[in-house]
Amino acid sequence: MANKETTSKTITVALVLCIVCSLVVSSAAVLLKDKQNVNKRLDRYSNILAAAGLLDETQSVEEQFNKLVTSRVVDLSSGDYTDVVDANTFDQLRSSKDTSMSIALDSDEDPAKISRRENYATVYLIEGDSGLQKIILPVRGYGLWSTLHGFLALESDTNTVAGLGFFDHKETPGLGGEVDNPKWKGLWPGKKIFQDNKVELTVIKGTVNPGSAGAAYQIDGLAGATLTSRGVTNLVHFWLGEQGFQKYLTKLRSGEAG
Repeated sequence: MANKETTSKTITVALVLCIVCSLVVSSAAVLLKDKQNVNKRLDRYSNILAAAGLLDETQSVEEQFNKLVTSRVVDLSSGDYTDVVDANTFDQLRSSKDTSMSIALDSDEDPAKISRRENYATVYLIEGDSGLQKIILPVRGYGLWSTLHGFLALESDTNTVAGLGFFDHKETPGLGGEVDNPKWKGLWPGKKIFQDNKVELTVIKGTVNPGSAGAAYQIDGLAGATLTSRGVTNLVHFWLGEQGFQKYLTKLRSGEAG
């Protein structure tokens, strides 16, 4: 009988502890939600500024972003700006999973392997006294083990890379994970993108020969990470291509984006 009472008490204590722990965790999640959202927003701002080569780690990220960056939403089907959604609150990734806010992609038009493409995308503009200076575009695509999420920054001519950075991926450290290596990211600024209105920018296998005809459009491959390198090429080609931002960039060059 004593054993039964002991077992019963043990189970009761365990249940009470589970309930208390659940309440503590739930309360913490609710209480910290606002702080988590702020941190998530600041992380996005930081990655956008870093891709454009403008992040000053000695200053407030939010102040830098608000001072330098203008956020606009683009209708990818037309290449025009739109106010259908709010640029400051629009969740682009979530909309890509909403069938009413995105389109399904056939395999032959989906080199980035994202399955669905959202109808709208947020772009980030850096403007100065002389006008537009840089455009930062959100990009994503599948590598070897994961979808790489990042930002690609272009100069105002829309045909020259200003920078590239990935903020989320699960590629192999030391191999595909070298997409985070500052030395490799430093190869991107100054590279050209379009030739005869076709995306030529490519991560090659091996090292770029500076004297070759296509050197201006080529990036050194990641050693031992052929599939990740190919994934980066594919996502660049997709997001700068017809299904991505090409219509927008064409209109931007001609002054027709509006």
